[in-house]
Amino acid sequence: MSLTTPVSEDSAIGTTIGIINVKDLDSGDNGQVTCSVEGSSPVKIKSNVRNYYALVTNVPLDRESVSEFNITVFASDSGKPPLSANETFNLQVSDVNDNPPVFTRALYRAAIKENNSPGYSVLSVVAKDPDENQNARVSYILEECDIGGSPVSGYISVNSENGVISAARSFDYEQTKEFVCVIKAQDGGSPPLSSNVTVKILVQDQNDNAPQVLYPVQTGGSLVAEMVPRSADVGYLVTKVVAVDVDSGQNAWLSYKLQKAADRALFEVGSQNGEIRTIRQVTDKDAVKQRLTVIVEDNGQPSRSATVIVNVAVADSFPEVLSEFTDFTHDKEYNDNLTFYLVLALAVVSFLFITCVVVIISVKIYRWRQSRILYHSNLPVIPYYPPRYSDTLGTGTLPHVYNYDTCRTTDSRKSDIKYMQPMSQSLVSVDDVGADSAQNGHQRSANSTLSVLLEFSNFPSPSNKMDLQKHLNIQLPLENLGSFMLM
Repeated sequence: MSLTTPVSEDSAIGTTIGIINVKDLDSGDNGQVTCSVEGSSPVKIKSNVRNYYALVTNVPLDRESVSEFNITVFASDSGKPPLSANETFNLQVSDVNDNPPVFTRALYRAAIKENNSPGYSVLSVVAKDPDENQNARVSYILEECDIGGSPVSGYISVNSENGVISAARSFDYEQTKEFVCVIKAQDGGSPPLSSNVTVKILVQDQNDNAPQVLYPVQTGGSLVAEMVPRSADVGYLVTKVVAVDVDSGQNAWLSYKLQKAADRALFEVGSQNGEIRTIRQVTDKDAVKQRLTVIVEDNGQPSRSATVIVNVAVADSFPEVLSEFTDFTHDKEYNDNLTFYLVLALAVVSFLFITCVVVIISVKIYRWRQSRILYHSNLPVIPYYPPRYSDTLGTGTLPHVYNYDTCRTTDSRKSDIKYMQPMSQSLVSVDDVGADSAQNGHQRSANSTLSVLLEFSNFPSPSNKMDLQKHLNIQLPLENLGSFMLM
């Protein structure tokens, strides 16, 4: 049978874990009962009152060592012969948070190549807790510290559930070669227990930097040349190319090669030390200006390189060198400027040409669309009349309109103007037979007819020739109004 209540593993020695009752129906010595625990057991029996016995602990309990016990209690009387009985009890030991998490290693090491992607998994740390349930649940925490003045959280991060350490940034070997951080493992007990472990991360170099030439110095404004006397012997040291590579290992091993030279039979470059020396005797036929192009390569995979131009002057006097290289510098500057202006002019001309083409095409399209709109339009043509002379057609908004007939001939003395009664339409017909020689300078057809639509407002009924001429504003002499009829 099982005891109903588990005993805590942190119980002190002498803690009562249960009470048992033993009865014998006999009397006298036959009813005297003695109890004991068989075998090795963490408990013992203690008798308090008649027929009742207490089970008490006699050693410290540790659930992580033994999580349960089977206790066998043996009872016998004092009769002749003695009679006995036994009973087995199952005792469960409950857990307390008495063990911190323990890492599987005392020190973790990992290596990562530089120029990695952020989020790249570097390594995993593992810690185990021998407790159970919530007391055995482990969480991983990155302890705060500084790496080169920056918080460690800017370099790596750790997954709190599984302990995976990931890169939080792209590493640069030339800036950070290695760093150390501390990871804490903490359980979920109350109070929580924890332990720490040190993690050392090494950044591995990659060939991501090209060699840098320190000498000769490359300047844009001035030209530096090394002088070689014409009396120089074979093996004469002209100069030395000095270069460095900030990478490490074989990525920083440099080799030197002569890539281009005006006279390859005159100079050579040491492959390991970068020394430029003459390989034959200098003669008077050798040109004063010697231009050498030296390439510096590292030993990485793939290899990176840098080039340097070394100007050598083969001369015995400084004025000779000065004149030669001054002309060379000016020619170079002139060529650079000419190229720049040619490119600029080409760009401007291209821009103007494209702009003109776009404008012409736009105008053509616009005119074509306007012609298409007018061609397909069915809108009526509405005549325009001046706003002061619109026909009211009896609406009363303007004064009455009078109708006049003017008849003129080539003989101005026979011209005639006739006034007629007001009509609903303000129409004045002027028949002109002849020509206006004073205005046009030539004779018109004798039978031409001119019809003019005139609308007059505020025009009173004429009473004489003067009023008619005044209101009509016709520049005719009074004697031309010989035939005037008022109707």
